[in-house]
Formats: sequence, structure tokens, C-alpha cells
Amino acid sequence: GKDVNAFVELKARFDEARNVVWARRLAEAGVHVVYGLVGLKNHAKMALVVRRESDALRRYVHIGTGNYNAGTARVYTDLGLFSADPALAADANDLFNELIGSSRWPRGVYRRLLVAPHAMLPAFLALVEREIGHAAAGRPAGIRLKLNGLSDVELIDALYRASQAGVTVDLIIRGLCRLRPGVPNLSERIRVFSILGRYLEHARIYAFANGGTPEYFIGSADWRTRNVRRRVEAVAPVSDPECQARLESILQHELRDSSAWSLHRDGTYHRRASHHDDGAVAQTLFANDPTFGAALAEV
Repeated sequence: GKDVNAFVELKARFDEARNVVWARRLAEAGVHVVYGLVGLKNHAKMALVVRRESDALRRYVHIGTGNYNAGTARVYTDLGLFSADPALAADANDLFNELIGSSRWPRGVYRRLLVAPHAMLPAFLALVEREIGHAAAGRPAGIRLKLNGLSDVELIDALYRASQAGVTVDLIIRGLCRLRPGVPNLSERIRVFSILGRYLEHARIYAFANGGTPEYFIGSADWRTRNVRRRVEAVAPVSDPECQARLESILQHELRDSSAWSLHRDGTYHRRASHHDDGAVAQTLFANDPTFGAALAEV
């Protein structure tokens, strides 16, 4: 008796056949299924529930970094934000309306969400420029990113400018990285690390010092050209203090991870000398800490 809409992206690497099966099962059950947009892949991971509570409608939204896939959920590290924030939920509602009601890519103006391909790149560039401004004014300035890949030239140039302006930049990039850290007069304040472990690192975190009032975001987009320019992506701000503390803990542990690989300016990776110390391996710490998952469940 509920109205259900589902956007199933058929152009999903390794999952095309499975998604076709799910789309058929959903349609047979009465779900309104949308299969894709013209010329763009939908890479956003988002769910919205609207229900009546005490004669009023209330929205609940989930913004994630990982696919809604039972198999990869067991072996990937991902993050999800579940919220009843009215502005964030209204944004999700508007984005779903655009995706389901049109075959064209989203063009709307959103309150909290950063949405690609039309608005995310300018927003990220503006956040980097803001850190440059804080550094110039002598305020705390820093950028920390956890991504699968970094290859967009415009974003890389922005990070180079930030480094030259005095902004500290720490990057945890699991895979492809076209940026070269530690180059004199270009990227001396940039460090790049890669973590390879039992689980495939798949979460995306974007953290900005913002003059002493840190801002955190999570979402589906890497800083690759295809993500910010040729895909539908959704990134959400994380404003709850407890959730922010969790993201800060993840970043700090992974930046200190004794098993991490460090990218040098010549393009080679070198593993930290203390990689034998399991007590400082982030994935081991998170997997063995029962309070970590419990705290997330309580938020």
C-alpha cells in the first residue's frame, strides 16, 4: 500500500546482470523503476523515506559512500549518514524528483547537498579557496581528504595553490593519484597516503579546517573528472558533533596508520617502516573496537 520509487543504475561495473534482475523484480512488485539518465551514470548512493506521523509528513534520508550491495558491504569500508534534518531531507526529495521526473541530469539549487555534475565542482573549489583565505589571514587552515582516486586537473591545481598559500593538505587516496606531493615550491605541504588492508577502503570524507570551525562532508564522489563532471553524485555535510568526532577519529587513525604507503614526489610509494605494528593499523583498530560500531548505531 506504499508508493515506492527506485532508481536502478544499469551501468554498474560487475553488477549489470544483477541490477537487471532486481529492476525486474521491483517492477513486478509494483515499484516505479527508473533505469538511468541520458548520457550520465548515476553514482549517488541515497535513500529517502517519507511517512505520516501524527497527521504530519516526516522525511528520513540516508546518504552513503557505498553501494546498496549486500556482497560488497561485507568487504568494503564505507560510511552512511542517516538523518531527519528537514533541509537535507528536502534536498534529497528534490533530487529524487529530478531523477525520476526527467531523463535529463539534475540542475536544481540545493540547500545542503552538493550535487554533481552541475554544482559539486564549483562548491569544492570554493571550499579550497576559503582555506587559502583563512591561511592568508593567519587562521587555522587545512584540508584532509579520503578518496578512492584523485585525477581532476582543476582540483589538483587548487590543492597545489592551497599548499603554496600555507594550507596543510593531507590526502588518503586508495588508488589513482595524479597529484605529486612534496615538490619544492609547489606541493611542499601536501602528504599522500594509501591504505591497503583486509577491507577495501571505499569511504569518502572531505574535511576542511575552516578557520577553527571544522566542516565535514561524506558522499559518493571521488575527485576524478568522471565523478565531478560526468556523473550524478551526492555529498552531504555532517554537522552532528558526535558524527563529526567519528569522522575525525577515522582520519586521525588512518593518517597515523603504520601499514600505510606514502607517495613520494617521484611517483613511487614506500611503506612506513613500522608496518609490523598491528596496534597502529587503522582497520585492525576499527574492527576490534566494539564501541566504534555501537557509537555509529546510536547516532
